[in-house]
Amino acid sequence: MDWNSRRATAILENALIEDRATQDATTYACIEPRQQASAIIAAKQDCVLAGVGCIPRIFEVFAALDGTVTTVPEVRSHPEIFDGVRLHKGQSIAAIRHNARVILSCERVILNMLQHMSGIATQTRKFVDAVAGTSTKVLDTRKTVPGFRMLDKYAVRCGGGTNHRNDLSDGVLIKNNHIELAGGITAALERAYRNRRGSQTIQIEVRSMAELEEALAHGAEALLLDNMTVEMVRDAVARVRRESRHISTEASGGITLENVRAYAETGVDFVSVGALTHSAKAADMNLRVHPI
Repeated sequence: MDWNSRRATAILENALIEDRATQDATTYACIEPRQQASAIIAAKQDCVLAGVGCIPRIFEVFAALDGTVTTVPEVRSHPEIFDGVRLHKGQSIAAIRHNARVILSCERVILNMLQHMSGIATQTRKFVDAVAGTSTKVLDTRKTVPGFRMLDKYAVRCGGGTNHRNDLSDGVLIKNNHIELAGGITAALERAYRNRRGSQTIQIEVRSMAELEEALAHGAEALLLDNMTVEMVRDAVARVRRESRHISTEASGGITLENVRAYAETGVDFVSVGALTHSAKAADMNLRVHPI
């Protein structure tokens, strides 16, 4: 994750502006301008870490917005602390030495980023662990917080998951509404082959064995098995494997921690889970400050 990229910088900048971090009324009123402080960020629960690199970058972006900060923050983490590592309750994530006012003004944005991203990584790791030993990979979806997709999808990778499409330009995925408007599976596939850009793989959603047969007959290159039962997915995978060409299969819809293993054991290539990003509970962390 490149926290210095323009997109990441814009996200952090917007978060600090939203919080009016450079206009922190309470800190301005209570804390002396030259007061120095140390702070520890720690996990309050077992979780998977994501976003640790945002900590020093947030201070840098704050300094650029504020225009008066001249000191450089000291942010240290143990070598064993990195994105994707499993944290235990009470474990320290980072130690900070900096101007006290700056630490307090950036505190909420730092914690919001770490907790949100670590929550997604933790949720993803649970699904990845649940399918361990199978050949199935866990995919995310585009069900992400608006404006945060880059961070959400990075957090999925920290949890061991795999990113699906990053945006609408990233591949052809023909879903039920496209099929309805195009006039059916056959018509949608024929138009997609005529109009696709470059060599993008064409994936199409099917919801029954009849739709699967129609898609295969008209050259589908990848199949999204939508809202099928485990038994239906098993039959679909077996049918696809009789084809002479490789066609990837993805199960989607209604997949939970309780049933994801059963889906994986059908031999499906991928399971996509919107809950990785749209329903992940933020990890619990805190930041404690002490004067120097």
